[in-house]
Amino acid sequence: MSKPLVAIVGRPNVGKSTFFNQMVGKRIAIVEDTPGVTRDRVYADCEWQNYKFTLIDTGGIDPNSDDPLLSQMRRQAEIAIETCDVILFFVDGKAGMTADDEDVADMLRKSGKPVMLVVNKIDNIKHMDNIYEFYNLGIGDPIGVSSVNLLNFGDLLEALCKLFPDPDEEEADVGAIQIAVVGKPNVGKSSLVNRILGEDRVMVSDIAGTTRDAIDTRFTDDGQDFVIIDTAGIRRKRAIEYQSLERFSIVRALAAIDRCDVALMLIDATQGVTEQDSKIAGYVDEKGKAAIIVINKWDAVEKDTKTMDKFVKEVRENLKFMAYAPVLFISALTGQRVNKVLEAVRAAHAEATRRVTTGLLNDILADAQAALQPPATSGRRLKIYYATQQGVQPPTFVMFVNDQNLMHFSYERYLEKQFRRAFGFEGTPLKFILREKKKEEEQAH
Repeated sequence: MSKPLVAIVGRPNVGKSTFFNQMVGKRIAIVEDTPGVTRDRVYADCEWQNYKFTLIDTGGIDPNSDDPLLSQMRRQAEIAIETCDVILFFVDGKAGMTADDEDVADMLRKSGKPVMLVVNKIDNIKHMDNIYEFYNLGIGDPIGVSSVNLLNFGDLLEALCKLFPDPDEEEADVGAIQIAVVGKPNVGKSSLVNRILGEDRVMVSDIAGTTRDAIDTRFTDDGQDFVIIDTAGIRRKRAIEYQSLERFSIVRALAAIDRCDVALMLIDATQGVTEQDSKIAGYVDEKGKAAIIVINKWDAVEKDTKTMDKFVKEVRENLKFMAYAPVLFISALTGQRVNKVLEAVRAAHAEATRRVTTGLLNDILADAQAALQPPATSGRRLKIYYATQQGVQPPTFVMFVNDQNLMHFSYERYLEKQFRRAFGFEGTPLKFILREKKKEEEQAH
């Protein structure tokens, strides 16, 4: 089940980033008493009383400014609004209601999304009367809070969580492999989706993308049900916006990645691997999703016998964290090798759901330790007693050790390579959890 997306929006300098940082528990967004400081959208996962959601901090909306930077920030916020499930509309309780607040309120009403009106900077309960003028915005009942001293955060979060989609509604496609087609703008996401669906498939239904700005299409191929999620939607409008909008495209990918089983990471062969590609691929890896790196527009590249090898090398150098993902070269325009995509999806999903018996797992672990002794620090050597598989998607292994601080990342990487050599796991990340055994258990082992 995907986590709801919550966008924090409002005019500049109303305390959005301060609230974001308090919620996340660390200082991610820059906080200064200057309008326009938060230029790029920032996102982070949050949890409150077993409710998990993704919070998006945005730059301030200045509805009437022609300044190029402020226009980009406004567009950034608009994309967050289009993509999210719930909007937190922040206003300044000290400054009072402004004309810009009214303009932002009009924008949010047109979005059709659930909106909570948050009157910030109510730093003392005695100032709670300051919230009443904001009823004039026509957004609903305002909630007074203080992002600085956490006043009324509990009431705010309780009301927020009531607006989240019903979790039961997310379980509709159990049994179908969910594929998210992600990547920066104009890499051919929609073209690939159309090419996959345009062949001999059994179409079941078209599901509107609810609040996620994505289109879910269910289809069947060779007896296997799939749901393919097209996250296309951002189009180049003005040259001045293009570079900025590339950074915003990750917002649209978040929800699709969260709820997919396999991510198709599309890269434009004519542009190579860009910084934005790395960001989106990094999120796929961070979420533990099976992945396939799909190099599109291969027909548009002048090639010799070494071109493909050079491109694979570039991919591996720029996406080192995704070394497990196979690389496919296709042309969605001509259909070249598109038939290999679903084959790769099936294989990656099978690997991501693979389970290994405890006995076999520990045989490989013992062989790995015999071939390369675990590291030692200050005279103490790491002991790995045994391992067991805890879960799938991604395959997750718990290793019981004497002291988890003795595990060096290079040795963990070595063990991962040994597991992959023995069991495959191509197309999926692996996750390791270290647990220390109590001394008495250690002696009894």
